[in-house]
Amino acid sequence: MNTFVRFLYEFMSVFFSGIAMIFMGFFNGIIQMFNVSEYLYLIQFYKKDLGIGEWILVVIAIIVLVVLLGLIVLLIYFVIRKYIRFRKTLVEQESMLEEIGELNNEVKQLVEEKEKILAMKVSQLGLKPGEEAEILDEEDATAEDGSQKSNVDDVDLADVRFSKLHAIDVEYKDYVVQKYNNSFTLEELVELFRNFAASKLRLYYTTNMIRLFISALSATRLVILQGISGTGKTSLAYAWGKFIRRDAIIASVQPSWRDRTELFGYFNEFTKKFNETEVLKKMYEAGYTDDVYVTVLDEMNIARVEYYFAEMLSILEMPSRDEWVIELVPSVWDTDPVRLNAGKLKIPDNMWYIGTINNDDSTFAVTDKVYDRAMPIDINDKGQVFEPIETDSMNINSSYLESLFNKAKENNPLSEEMTKKINDMDDYVIKHFRIAFGNRIVKQMKDFVATYVECGGTEVDGVDYYIARKILRKFEQLNLAYIRDEIDGFIEFLDKSFGKENFQECKDYLLRLKKMV
Repeated sequence: MNTFVRFLYEFMSVFFSGIAMIFMGFFNGIIQMFNVSEYLYLIQFYKKDLGIGEWILVVIAIIVLVVLLGLIVLLIYFVIRKYIRFRKTLVEQESMLEEIGELNNEVKQLVEEKEKILAMKVSQLGLKPGEEAEILDEEDATAEDGSQKSNVDDVDLADVRFSKLHAIDVEYKDYVVQKYNNSFTLEELVELFRNFAASKLRLYYTTNMIRLFISALSATRLVILQGISGTGKTSLAYAWGKFIRRDAIIASVQPSWRDRTELFGYFNEFTKKFNETEVLKKMYEAGYTDDVYVTVLDEMNIARVEYYFAEMLSILEMPSRDEWVIELVPSVWDTDPVRLNAGKLKIPDNMWYIGTINNDDSTFAVTDKVYDRAMPIDINDKGQVFEPIETDSMNINSSYLESLFNKAKENNPLSEEMTKKINDMDDYVIKHFRIAFGNRIVKQMKDFVATYVECGGTEVDGVDYYIARKILRKFEQLNLAYIRDEIDGFIEFLDKSFGKENFQECKDYLLRLKKMV
């Protein structure tokens, strides 16, 4: 037996000594590479036999060797660091998996407790086990129908998932829509707002700028104020909110905005609560009143507008306002807000959206889809200081303001002469620039120009501004070098069709495009 033990020891020693030699050889190799004394000995040994040229080559060889050793050290460093990071990631993943496992156990326990509570309720009601589902189905059906709603005062806040909207239900429970007996005209509204902004807020705008702003509100629910920074884009929307005594909701767009949850919020599956935004809160509040409300999307193109505002762009295009509905949640709770119907909220008729845009390298280009549905207004100059008439703010009924818009559209349809000239211009643009505009733009132009005239402007100036901002803007998508020679001919066409003294906005825009080539 002793002989076998000695044999086994020597036999296995051959294997393990080989492994030891591998590791020793590896470390001995590393030590040998960094054996400075050996390098110095060789230099000392050969220095008497080396000439000047050979010494230069020796120096180069030393430099190359030092670089190689440095690269080896860096390689070892990066390998070790990568391993540490990899190991850290594994530890974090293991911790996360453990946490998820604990959460799953908690969810399982909560479900079991819920089932026990339901079982107790069933037993108290004297029902058989199979009848519980029928009772729950009836409750769900009642909620889906929307015919029965809990009294807002009797709701347990612990069961409320829309806490902010519930608070509005409580606040406006006995609210009666206010009628302010407004009697101003649109032309008077322009001067009232302009004088209010100057006298109360020290914000100065030209009469034409306010005229354009009011006209844009009549043409679309989304108005875009664009231009260089510091010209008063956000201030104009802010001043309008102060003037109508309903402060504008300023939603500062962030680069991370990717979908509609940034505007309206989302349902948190863990807390079972809906994270409501201030935008959603004001939209819900507006549904109770007939006041004018404004939401400002500040620096709206710092993220892609067609991502987070896509649903709203589509909804606001619906011909019937009954279709202006967004779905907030797919399910229904009997404690949901009063104005929520089957998890859906109707966008109020008295809410307008104003976006501000800075045209610089830090922002995204606004696409045609957005521009076609909005009305852009350029603010590139500061208004001149003037002596205003002291003017107070005023409450305005949205229904009255819209009645003025509708009256303006009836009183100021595009003249037949202007319609013919616009059609001729359309043919010219299609022929020379391969660009056309659809029915949406034509309808919006008629609404804008009609209100612009009612606000004290002229038809030709309204058409000029609209075409410059909505149609000629599309030229920027073309090859400017290709259309450069066509611009002069188009300006001559405008002079011939509308007169040399008219259409200055379009001509100035075309000349700016020509300079960009």
